[in-house]
Amino acid sequence: MSLPIFIKEKRKLLNLTQQDLADKAGVGLRFVRDLEQGKLTLRMDKVNQVLNLFGQELGPVSLNKNN
Repeated sequence: MSLPIFIKEKRKLLNLTQQDLADKAGVGLRFVRDLEQGKLTLRMDKVNQVLNLFGQELGPVSLNKNN
């Protein structure tokens, strides 16, 4: 599952608006919109602020299924 889809699904599951999520995570509304739209250049610390609300954080993901 892609990050934008994960964030949007989790937000909706908790019945949060984008503004609610931004407020709870301490980021701007524009950042949440960019995140959910899959913007390629986002600050990792802010992404983690949002992910932490869902008990998650960014980490390395192997591109090779054998690793």
